Amino acid sequence: MANAEVGDDVFGEDPTINALQRKAAEILGKETAIFVCSGTMANQLAIRAQTQPGDEIITEGNSHCFNNEGGAAAALSGVQIHAIQGKRGVMEAWQIEEAIRPFDHHYPTTRLICIENTHNRGGGTIYPLEKIEDIHKLAKQRGLRMHLDGARLFNASVASGIEAREYARYFDSVSFCLSKGLGCPVGSLVTGPAQLIDSVHRFRKMYGGGMRQAGILAAAGIYALDHNVARLERDHDNAKKLAQALHTIQGISINCEEIETNILIFNVTGTGLSAQEIVTRLQKQKVLMLPVSKTSIRAVTHLNVDEEDIDHAITVIRRVFSQIVA
Repeated sequence: MANAEVGDDVFGEDPTINALQRKAAEILGKETAIFVCSGTMANQLAIRAQTQPGDEIITEGNSHCFNNEGGAAAALSGVQIHAIQGKRGVMEAWQIEEAIRPFDHHYPTTRLICIENTHNRGGGTIYPLEKIEDIHKLAKQRGLRMHLDGARLFNASVASGIEAREYARYFDSVSFCLSKGLGCPVGSLVTGPAQLIDSVHRFRKMYGGGMRQAGILAAAGIYALDHNVARLERDHDNAKKLAQALHTIQGISINCEEIETNILIFNVTGTGLSAQEIVTRLQKQKVLMLPVSKTSIRAVTHLNVDEEDIDHAITVIRRVFSQIVA
């Protein structure tokens, strides 16, 4: 990063940014790509560039763009969200078909389908490719566009053995994060056809997302794509190891068979304490997790957590829960 060659990316003159964008587009089999500040910005730019105010987008009820982006779709794009309750984040084509609005001036216009792969609140669920194919066929029949929130797309690819570009080819736009599992300090990309990305570029400027000598960030992204994808398998193994240990602890409920990638969500109803109370106790012991509901906790493995760290976390969790459940 310190040695990155930089220029002014607002004018398209940062060579390291340009190299990262070319690499991202090539990996996903898209025409071009654009670097943005965050996964939230990536999703919202893709939504803005493919909708008009008053439109409706369809997504899963626990998706990131619906729950965790500050109501940005409504505030920034003027669209409303039709949320479908899927199974661990996965929607079926028939559910989407039922949600598509009739052509009637009383209704908003259904314009875009957003899918998240892997699905965060689903517990790192991999979206089955055959279901994506079914949804894509429906979208083509009904004239709808598709956006993939692929924040953790490479986790899905490594765990399933399906190339990222194979997932990506069914979508008009695809975003993915360089942070999270890939380990970068900042950044995401939006990929797609040149005309669409040109529109995304305009809205990136409008949203204040144009950066100048951002090549120092892009250099980290290039390194991550070259070195940190295959190693995601270790994160998945660590998540499974942690899940298996949690399964043996009284007061915790978790289905180990559902752990597909680097995210696990477990229920603590059996303790009699709230998820926040338990997370606070763990935090005091330097084990960091996140409450995702009053009774559920999310744990995520990544490249800064090795197998020894997992062993230590298990020891701490056992100790904390032994004090709670006597």
